[in-house]
Amino acid sequence: MYLLGEQSAFADALINRLQNLPAQWLEDLVPCGPVIELETADDLMAQLPGDQLFLLTEGVINGYVGARALFYWQEGDLIGLQQGDAWGDCRLCSEGPLRLLPYRRSDVFRHLYADTNRANQFLEYLLGQMALLAHAVAELKPREFRSINGFKRVEAGEVLIHQGDVADHVFVIIDGHAEAFVDGHKVGEVPKDEIFGAMAVFTGEPRNATVIAREASTVMLIPGDQFLSMTRSNPKIAHSLIESMARRISQLNGQITQLTAVKTQF
Repeated sequence: MYLLGEQSAFADALINRLQNLPAQWLEDLVPCGPVIELETADDLMAQLPGDQLFLLTEGVINGYVGARALFYWQEGDLIGLQQGDAWGDCRLCSEGPLRLLPYRRSDVFRHLYADTNRANQFLEYLLGQMALLAHAVAELKPREFRSINGFKRVEAGEVLIHQGDVADHVFVIIDGHAEAFVDGHKVGEVPKDEIFGAMAVFTGEPRNATVIAREASTVMLIPGDQFLSMTRSNPKIAHSLIESMARRISQLNGQITQLTAVKTQF
């Protein structure tokens, strides 16, 4: 199973090595039936017995997760390993002819584990596919989504942001709680999962508040330029930020209303 799309030279070499392994394991094992030939397949596994595995000897199979084609299998691959609830949303399809050589699933595993070399090759096959997927994810993941500063553990009372400082990072409280102060007066709470410090990053102005951890907390730091890139490309982050700012404005309005009421009394 390989991700669709252009592959690196490393991935191509690994794919070529992996796809030759299943035929080697099955060389001494007798198929449980004749070759299965199909012209096309909209849901391949629904058409095949669930107690069998299949050596793909001709054709290409695409794997869909939901409505999106993500994976493919080619000649030499073993089909049917992916079963169970974890693969419930995966559908195998083919737009062209297929030839599949069937083997009873239980016979294949007994055959593999009866010989140390075959068992090691099977493990190499599975680990190799995991390596391919991990390599593809690393290549596809935008670099700006990788926080270079990572996570920071702070103690209660530690200052996370100083009022008046230059804004070069955005923060998210992963675990814990903090409080925001303006000129020494508390103006709001910063709870778990809250994004804070973003306004000054957007405006380029100095920090307008001091944020202090109320309890021991874990904080994620995201460089400002990376955060701006994420908000442009990820609507969920932008939506979360708008909600956070709306709560903060509501808190400030409440503070202003209380202060106004106190002044009116005098």
